[in-house]
Amino acid sequence: MSILINENTKVLAQGLTGAQGMRDAEFCLRYGTAIVCGVTPGKGGEVVHGLPVYGSVAEALRQHDVDASVVYAPPLATRDAVLEALDAGIKLVVALAEFVPRHDTAIIAATAQAKGGVIVGCNTNGIISPGKSKLGAIGGDDPSEVFVPGRVGVVSRSGGMSAELSLAIKRGGLGVSTCISMGGDVIPGNPMVDYIQRFVDDPDTDAIVMFGEPGTKAEHQVAEFLRTGCCTKPLVALLAGEFQENYPKGVSFGHVAAMINDEEDTVSAKRKMLADAGAIVVHSLGEIPERIRSVLRV
Repeated sequence: MSILINENTKVLAQGLTGAQGMRDAEFCLRYGTAIVCGVTPGKGGEVVHGLPVYGSVAEALRQHDVDASVVYAPPLATRDAVLEALDAGIKLVVALAEFVPRHDTAIIAATAQAKGGVIVGCNTNGIISPGKSKLGAIGGDDPSEVFVPGRVGVVSRSGGMSAELSLAIKRGGLGVSTCISMGGDVIPGNPMVDYIQRFVDDPDTDAIVMFGEPGTKAEHQVAEFLRTGCCTKPLVALLAGEFQENYPKGVSFGHVAAMINDEEDTVSAKRKMLADAGAIVVHSLGEIPERIRSVLRV
């Protein structure tokens, strides 16, 4: 099993006719993702990779059953594209663009919450359930080099680190149920703790790995969830960015959200907080499969 997507997930690609949309869709189709159609305003009637393109999401849904949308719109058009998908009733939207205005991401997140939808992103490279489906650029043209099927759920604030985590898991003889790059923006479309709750509820995920950074309250929410006792599966946490504690506050490094405004935003504070709440805090990639194997006795 997996969370959010599987081999039966029917996908609509918004912006399929653009360069990134065409390239990513080719790799996704090759991997087995069930992309059924595309949407680009003003380009209805075109065909890309054998897929029909419609002028609106509503028009596409009159012709196809759709479970999820992946949005290839540019930053300033992302809000309208995501809202169009949510308004049409699509419950999972992967919004890839970086530099989406913060006000727009706030509207996206609030609308998704009101409508019971899940937004992966913005500023993400996607989501993958190895051997089943992938949405976005995650895994590139050959995901099997990094992602293999298994029973470890992965959620990461960093797209690059989602691959590093999954490769470490693979090298340790384990595999991934679903890997989610949740996005590196200050306001995520969906909180990290929600993905962790979904992994807890997934009967085919035995352990969870998360990657955190300085800034935002994502890790604080995870720690609060752990303290409730509702996380019934081992959670391994790797956090990077301790070096930022040597620099002035209010400066972001890498992701825009990786900014220290107060002591609670630091990696040192977050590591202690998560460890005190019951997470298995590690300091290197190689430790991840070792600790999972130890606690699961596999």
